[in-house]
Amino acid sequence: MKNDPLKNKYTDKELADSFVFRSKLTANQKQEADSELNAKRHKLRQDITPKESLLARLLQLKYQIEDYLVNDDYDAERSFGFFLRSYLESLEKKNKEFANDIDINETELSQILNRHRAPGEKVIIRLELHSNKIIPAIMWYRLVEKEKEYRIISNSELRKREKGHVRNAVVV
Repeated sequence: MKNDPLKNKYTDKELADSFVFRSKLTANQKQEADSELNAKRHKLRQDITPKESLLARLLQLKYQIEDYLVNDDYDAERSFGFFLRSYLESLEKKNKEFANDIDINETELSQILNRHRAPGEKVIIRLELHSNKIIPAIMWYRLVEKEKEYRIISNSELRKREKGHVRNAVVV
């Protein structure tokens, strides 16, 4: 086993205590520590460039999409349009300007944002390219598919209607 420099500096009890999430700070010490941390955070925020800020917002959105996609639950509020609108907000772009950026009609963009139309492959690819591949096309595509999957599973009206078109169903 490699020689651990922490073992030489601290006792086993001190090391164990350092991993327990209880505070031995007084209220005054905790307030000072919080104040120091807030000051450092404020300084870091002031030093961030506009490009770094944009990258942070885009990565935050990407991770929100990833989290939603790995979750099996469907949330009607978190549609493709919801995430696309979040993307536009991250960029601080108006619909018209963004529609021009990805060379689609503003009406088409509005229909996609408001869930009146599903985005085609061209839009999905253009979103990846527009984000400089920060948010891959496959993630946008999977958002569309998650909505379709939910509609297929939950649309009992469609199932009833389509049952009338099926004859000689398999019997097991």
